[in-house]
Amino acid sequence: MTIARTNFQHLFNPRSIAVAGASAKAVAQGNRFIRGLRDFGYKGAIYPLHPSASEIEGLKAYRSLSDVPEQIDYAYLTVPASQVLGVLAQAEGRLRFAQIMASPDHNAGGAWAAALKDAAKDGNFRILGPNCMGTHSPRGGMTFIDGAIPEVGSVGIVCQSGGLGMDILRRGQSLGLRFSGLVTLGNSIDVSPVDLLDFYLDDDATRVVGMYVEDIKDGQGFFKRLVRNAGRKPVVLLVGGITHQGSRAAQSHTGALAGNARAWEALARQTGVILTSTLDKFLDALQVCCWLNPRPLDTQPTIMFFGNGGGTSVLAADEAARAGFSLAAIGDDAHDALVKLKLPPGSSLGNPIDMPASVLKEESGRIARRVLEIVRCMSSPHAIVAHLNLSVIYGYRHIPGFLPNLMDSLINADKRGEGDPHTVVVARSDGRPEVEAWKREVRAGANSAGVPVFSEIPEAVEALRNFCTYEMFLGRTIKSASAN
Repeated sequence: MTIARTNFQHLFNPRSIAVAGASAKAVAQGNRFIRGLRDFGYKGAIYPLHPSASEIEGLKAYRSLSDVPEQIDYAYLTVPASQVLGVLAQAEGRLRFAQIMASPDHNAGGAWAAALKDAAKDGNFRILGPNCMGTHSPRGGMTFIDGAIPEVGSVGIVCQSGGLGMDILRRGQSLGLRFSGLVTLGNSIDVSPVDLLDFYLDDDATRVVGMYVEDIKDGQGFFKRLVRNAGRKPVVLLVGGITHQGSRAAQSHTGALAGNARAWEALARQTGVILTSTLDKFLDALQVCCWLNPRPLDTQPTIMFFGNGGGTSVLAADEAARAGFSLAAIGDDAHDALVKLKLPPGSSLGNPIDMPASVLKEESGRIARRVLEIVRCMSSPHAIVAHLNLSVIYGYRHIPGFLPNLMDSLINADKRGEGDPHTVVVARSDGRPEVEAWKREVRAGANSAGVPVFSEIPEAVEALRNFCTYEMFLGRTIKSASAN
């Protein structure tokens, strides 16, 4: 077992949790945390801390950490800043991790942080925060977020913002992402983003790492870990404070200074990390990294569009050009094979391939499989973007099995192999409840087959561009290794 995993196993699999800040008379944040643990399925011991109450939430309460009858793996502190040091002073070497929600008064921030670090050193425990929200660990049955899904996933998140961490989890869940862990770090006065990056890169349960950071105090250590990773696990970054105005906001938020855009872009080029600029792009990049298997690239990738909607197809071609993609050519043999299918009028057999819903309905939706088999075998694009205007397709809902057959054709789950093009699906909706229900059905089916789903074509193209940049880094790394 490596050092990184040993250091953090008690955080992600806590056998005992202490909670400071629960009330015996009201429903405070600590009470909500205890209730959330129970709802989420936590199996370990929970110890409420209270100076006078004998029982909280049906659990025996203890006056201090020193009174708790066992070692505490994780303490969740929701008490005001003025009470935090008093709680931690009672740890007496029996605490491993303390997550601190509170933020100090700005005038006392530096002295308070220094006192917290001294307390951690004296008590031999680690601090998460302060100014953060909590830790989400399905493998340990622990969360701080209402409505979190307990399924253990493969995406590990480090986040220097509690609120953004909640957004990442909730919105990520709606996209089908599942998490190996999510830790909010706030001001990161002790446990740092670099520490957790180290853990996730070494963690067998984590396949993809996502990080929102506002500062990296150990820039050299961060760079070295990413170089050592060499793209083995994809790392997606969302950096706050890159611009001058953003930097000022970051200093106000966590006291951080993130640096300039060119420095982060240089880091991305040298290490293969995927650098994103918005939460949407961050989540989209996590999608493709989670479900697509990277193939090292040594040439510019080509892309194929397939779907219903002529104008949409034209706009898709424009979007691909802006992202630096070439459209995959449909050679004479492929074109002849497509012509032999004798598709009804209205189909366009170039790239983009445009098949109106009135054509897609042929063979109860299975016609798409025959078209895409020709594309995959005879044109070999690096990626296929299958876009569906579900609002129009819904008009053919009376055809038995249309949507399941169409989705099976797009995903082609029973025949997709390692050399096949990446497939992503764009499911466009007009917002009607019945169409949204179809969209959820599309997402669930695609995700189960390892296919990411997007709401609009620009999102899909941007995510593919980011993923292909990562694949090109892998190609350069392999080429460099073989040359040496």
